[in-house]
Amino acid sequence: MSTTPTLPSDTQDEPVPVEPPRRAPVRDRYFDLLRAIALFRVVFYHLMGWAWLPVVFPSMGVMFALAGNLMARSLKRPAVQVVRGRLRRLLPPLWLLGAVGVTGMLLQGWGPDSEGHPGWWWLHLTFWILPLSEPQAAETLPGVHGFLGEDWAAQLAVPLWYVRAYLWYVLLSPFLLKALRALPWPTILAPIALTGALTWGWIDLPSTRIDSAVADFATFGACWLLGMAHQEGILKRLPRYVVPSVAPAVAAVGLWYALTHGFRPGHDLDDIPFGQALWSFATVLLLLHLSPTWTEWPRRLRRWDRLITLLNSRAVTIYLWHNVCIVVAAMLWDRLWGFEVLELHFSWLLVSSWPVLVLVWILVAGCVVCFGWAEDLAARRRPRLWPDGAQRQRGRGRVRAGVHRA
Repeated sequence: MSTTPTLPSDTQDEPVPVEPPRRAPVRDRYFDLLRAIALFRVVFYHLMGWAWLPVVFPSMGVMFALAGNLMARSLKRPAVQVVRGRLRRLLPPLWLLGAVGVTGMLLQGWGPDSEGHPGWWWLHLTFWILPLSEPQAAETLPGVHGFLGEDWAAQLAVPLWYVRAYLWYVLLSPFLLKALRALPWPTILAPIALTGALTWGWIDLPSTRIDSAVADFATFGACWLLGMAHQEGILKRLPRYVVPSVAPAVAAVGLWYALTHGFRPGHDLDDIPFGQALWSFATVLLLLHLSPTWTEWPRRLRRWDRLITLLNSRAVTIYLWHNVCIVVAAMLWDRLWGFEVLELHFSWLLVSSWPVLVLVWILVAGCVVCFGWAEDLAARRRPRLWPDGAQRQRGRGRVRAGVHRA
């Protein structure tokens, strides 16, 4: 007679282990703060033009570093999927800018014959779809009297170098990450070496477009790689005293180089790539070294939560449209000279750039409402007019109230 074997009672009652549910990634509010400051500084600089602003806070290096950090975190998934997702988030806002801007240029007479090379014009127009090179814009147009100057199209295209550089960083990030894991510091420092080689003429590139693309890629490449290295934990392997000791020395060399190679009013760090590369590298290295990893805002910064959330939620829209807003705001402010009372008694106010800055941000807010939905569609989210996190805060408040009532 056979009997069915039984398990010991202690194993029969033992629960089956269950894998904990995956948590959604927690936003690092310190990085959100850096991105908001960088974005505000970009708008401020493009209006004021003060050469010392990129020294106080090198926004482009910081923005590339934050993007590189996020890219490295995303590359835990298949690379093709990550690159496709990044392109999907980047390109629709650019296409919307192109739909408005290129249409306006065409209506004002821009076309194949205006550039003198019809074939190249059509080729360059494709960069508004996939910006492997910087999208082209008209140099001068009739403009709109009192609202847009004749250089409005050229000003619209000024920020697009960042989109081109970002695209190339994204496409090359899977390979950069492999190199970073194999040879961390040679990989991080290689873009600075490339910047030096371009600066001193050791490398001669065949065209202006290729030269500018490679130069921008090299100038901020170390910042992108520092962001990836931070995500990979490479910076944490350094002794704590290394970064505070080395970064100021690198920054001093970069500033010395800039000062001895034309850094003065009217010429900023963007005109001195090697100085820009060293200064941005050192600043980013220090900022990442100090990174406190905030999952919640410190008490003193909580009041800025909604503004910083909005700037981060609409960073691409603000960056792409802010230069047009500056052009329109300056033209509108200049029209006030037509009022004799203002000209006679408030000329000091009319020559000031500070009221124009306020007007610029009002126009930027309008662009956020009118064009920001493209970022939501690109991210496959429900379109929102003003994504400042207020709805999320109200939801948390209801949850806390429900807990207290219970």
